[in-house]
Amino acid sequence: MPFAEEMLAKHGEFFPFGAVMKTDREISLVGGHDGRERPPSQDLIDLLADAFRKSARAGEYLATAIVYDVRVTPPGLDEAMDAIAAELEHRRGYAVTVFFPYRLVGGSPKLDAPFATAEHRDLFGNSDAV
Repeated sequence: MPFAEEMLAKHGEFFPFGAVMKTDREISLVGGHDGRERPPSQDLIDLLADAFRKSARAGEYLATAIVYDVRVTPPGLDEAMDAIAAELEHRRGYAVTVFFPYRLVGGSPKLDAPFATAEHRDLFGNSDAV
């Protein structure tokens, strides 16, 4: 989250990025690049997911996160607003997307209450793994 907030404050937007927790519990930020200066966000999300899937199924990760900027309608509201989305997945099969709605106020993001949606993804390919 701090990196996404920093990019929003500096640039008003950010490219999708990821984070992984390796089996030794080390956490690393991960970026994707396909050679284009301004690739579509979905292309970068797919690139990160493919890379995470390969390493997760090789047993290298405990958890993954893919973070991107999105428009979403928070519960109880009628209009969509900007949000930081974090797609989280654990090797035991838990998957959720957490949305952090925000507004840029004076160039800085002001976050509203987050909300989450349960997801069904399987980057790990073996949700029973311990």
